[in-house]
Amino acid sequence: MHNVWPIFKRELRAYFDSPIAYVVITIFLLVTGWFFTTNFFVVAQADLRVVFGIIPFTFLFFTPAITMRLISEERKTGTMELLVTMPISDTAIITGKYLASLALLGAMILPTLVYAITVALLGDMDPGPMIGGYIGLLLMGAAYLAIGTFGSSLTESQVVAFIVSFFLVFVFFLLDKVLFLLPIWLVTPVEYLAIEHHFQNISRGVIDTRDIVYYLSLIVLALYLAARSLAARRQP
Repeated sequence: MHNVWPIFKRELRAYFDSPIAYVVITIFLLVTGWFFTTNFFVVAQADLRVVFGIIPFTFLFFTPAITMRLISEERKTGTMELLVTMPISDTAIITGKYLASLALLGAMILPTLVYAITVALLGDMDPGPMIGGYIGLLLMGAAYLAIGTFGSSLTESQVVAFIVSFFLVFVFFLLDKVLFLLPIWLVTPVEYLAIEHHFQNISRGVIDTRDIVYYLSLIVLALYLAARSLAARRQP
């Protein structure tokens, strides 16, 4: 794991040395801020439900944008070939890059605590759903980023990586929206695979181990597939 830290620092520095981090964070805060202030001033409701309702949808676009360059850019520029010749495992490379994207996601979400503070000062906020909501957002975002990392490992094109990652996360997002189209025997397993179903459970303030296991399993599986994809590129 000592190899993960240098890769993490390198990737995080690359985000903030370029406009990527600033553009992503700014647009994200503008979108969520607009919905929060509209709900707060126009509808006159001091709660975070609209924020926790819109952020999962914005993740469909922002998480692929964060991860699309992680592996694909390295392949296109040829630096991945140099990286894989070093005594660093594929798992360390993927983990370091993934953790950097997760740190950027945290930097995106952190300023939204201003909304929670505002609601706490001006409204009657239940801390359980608020804490659960933020835990759910971090877990959902972490799962999307893992899927996006896998998508980025499949191609040299950032555009293709974005499209593939968006398609994959959109499928997981959509699963619990099409349950009424499925036969009864398929509803329960498909609902369990739906990523927002587990977010809704956590955002109610009830932390169930089944939801935690789901997110961690999805993250580990996606990162494992990304590492296998990277290893396959080493083959002659």
